[in-house]
Amino acid sequence: MRRVVIKGGHVVSMDAAIGEVAGADVLVEDDRIVAVARGIEADAEIIDASQKIVLPGFINGHLHTWQTGLRGLAADWTVAQYMQAMHRGLATLYRPDDIYIGNLVGALNQINAGATTLVDWCHNNPTPAHTDAAIRGLEESGIRALFLHGSPKPDPKLGQKHFSELPMPRSEIARLRKTRFSSDQGLLTFGLAILGPYYSTYEVTCTDLALAREFDLFASMHVGGGSAKVAGGFERLLDNNLVDRRMTVVHGNDITHDTVARIIDHGGTFTVTAEIELQMGYGDPLTGILHELHAPISIGTDVESAVGSDLFTCMRITLQHERNRGIMEHFRKFGSRPHKSALTCRDALSWVTTNAAKIAGLDNRIGSLTPGKQADIIMLRADDVNLVPAHDVVGSVVMQASSANVDTVIVAGRVVKRAGKLLFAGLRDKLAALQSSGERILDDFAALQRERV
Repeated sequence: MRRVVIKGGHVVSMDAAIGEVAGADVLVEDDRIVAVARGIEADAEIIDASQKIVLPGFINGHLHTWQTGLRGLAADWTVAQYMQAMHRGLATLYRPDDIYIGNLVGALNQINAGATTLVDWCHNNPTPAHTDAAIRGLEESGIRALFLHGSPKPDPKLGQKHFSELPMPRSEIARLRKTRFSSDQGLLTFGLAILGPYYSTYEVTCTDLALAREFDLFASMHVGGGSAKVAGGFERLLDNNLVDRRMTVVHGNDITHDTVARIIDHGGTFTVTAEIELQMGYGDPLTGILHELHAPISIGTDVESAVGSDLFTCMRITLQHERNRGIMEHFRKFGSRPHKSALTCRDALSWVTTNAAKIAGLDNRIGSLTPGKQADIIMLRADDVNLVPAHDVVGSVVMQASSANVDTVIVAGRVVKRAGKLLFAGLRDKLAALQSSGERILDDFAALQRERV
């Protein structure tokens, strides 16, 4: 048995029974948290946390990690440009090795920035080889991940069906569920990234949700960025009792308040990706409506080719946009601004810890520093120039901290970043491979464009 004591840190446990404790210790045995208290004495390795803020590992609720090799490319794109250039062009040129290196480096970047868990929405897997490569990249990184098997969205060739008419491949889902993901207890777990009523026919949506029920899988769907394929699709799903705890909606900005409430009442959940929703004009994120309905919220960074993927920035953008929206709504109604903010920094921190774990179906394992849970832990340097003084530690974490403050990252009891350095052998070689991958894809895309002219 390996025992570690994280000694003397300012612990923000996100567990109501433990709370926030200055000068506290965290005892870890193998992959589990055993105790959180002051003055723990144990025969164990000591990790000095005396000038550190100790937190549960962050959870990125939605990321297209496979796009890591195309960083910066989509920074100015609208949703129309993204759908055309990415899904109907660049994505079609990916080889399995491109998916592997994108997922590996993208996951390492998440660890580096303090995320110990990643919900990987992988919708560029035209072959089983692409899917296996994506999983291999996540596995090699050492991150915890919920891998969501999606489907590509190319223009159909002559004689082929449009992607909206193609349900999730049952044989492939069965293969993965019966082999690589036969257990739900590993670092990597499994779910579906389905098209849903915005991007597929109603029949396909029903088939995909039935598949999720058959294999007891989480099913996530994008909702937004254009007109729905099926008008009133969510209302039909609700009327037919097809919405349950397995279903989560990403975005959903233009779903009506009443329908959002019905989805929540049926056990469905929502993930907000505010930065991309703002860039691509989806409308106001659902943050305020979800908070009003006392629904859990998870947030994600979304499009790796467009925006940075650290959750510190993500928390701030999501929180501050909703604060402004709420203030201005109050002003329009009452002619004055409210005296108190509806959303707090602790709310924002829950979006990447406790709430995110609940939505991903992992709250019995991660999301808080609770004895018995897995030891997914991050430590921030509290004596860095941007964090001194931290009069309100949670406020400082959400509003002042950045990925540059992440000193130590532990996933399931294993230290994967220490003293500000990733503990991954051969990182430079992997970065060079990512660079080569992105350049090759762009060269092939340019050649394809010339052929079309």
